[in-house]
Amino acid sequence: MPGRSQRSAPRPRGAAGPLFLGVDFTSAPRRAKPITVARGRLAGDALAIDAIERLPDWASFEQLLARPGPWVGGLDFPFGLPRELVRDLGWPRTWPALVRHCAALGRERFRAALDAYRMRRPAGAKYAHRATDVPARSSSPMKLVNPPVGLMFFEGAPRLLAAGLAIPTLAPGRRSADARRVALETYPGLLARAITRAPYKNDAPAMQTAERAAARRRILATIRSNASPLGIRLEASRTLLRAMRADATGDTLDAALCALLAAWGWRRRRANYGMPHHVDPLECWIIGAGARWTRPPAARS
Repeated sequence: MPGRSQRSAPRPRGAAGPLFLGVDFTSAPRRAKPITVARGRLAGDALAIDAIERLPDWASFEQLLARPGPWVGGLDFPFGLPRELVRDLGWPRTWPALVRHCAALGRERFRAALDAYRMRRPAGAKYAHRATDVPARSSSPMKLVNPPVGLMFFEGAPRLLAAGLAIPTLAPGRRSADARRVALETYPGLLARAITRAPYKNDAPAMQTAERAAARRRILATIRSNASPLGIRLEASRTLLRAMRADATGDTLDAALCALLAAWGWRRRRANYGMPHHVDPLECWIIGAGARWTRPPAARS
């Protein structure tokens, strides 16, 4: 079923180029915890967010991926797995074949394979990491809890592959029309923690404190100003800005941060979207990881 949407202003004057989608992902979408999508257009150095969508199930997420382009999506989940893990388990060494193999395992066998691999690794090195996890200081895609990014890969990557999107470094798209739908891996905390190291979100009501609300306000104030680390400022209606501040889970704000990162990458599309010249085609790369921003990104929680 289609997702619910909070809408705001029409397309800003001077906007050109693709639509930008920022996707705060979950491995188990439902009404209480939907996939959250920020939608916006770039005009000069401003990204104007005009709608927030809530996708409560996989069907609505798949419909999002199938929308005609041109659009560029920044999606908050790992697109690939560590090469070390793939090599040691003897899994396929091309991205499409690897994704199909993991999907064929099913969720429980995939979990069991990662658990067994982790258990036989030495203490202090239980998790293999991708090259991008080092500069991003991000969680290994092997991780199954807090956060379950391994399950996010398991659910997200097969849907990207099935949608036939263009994914720089991983998949060119099957048809010429696919190049008008571009998926980039983004991590909102990379941008948020370039502004403040203070926690700004939590799903647990008991942890949704005034201090976290203050951190969200600080993040919003910074990305709305010319001091935004990306050099792109956020614009949105009062209604949408209020939603970003009020959502204590951080999902609404994270979706907007992913859209900003997607816009940053698209502006560098002729330079591999701001990624290194060589990116491992099994692992992918987090947009902005290792890049020189106004201030360096801090550690991932």
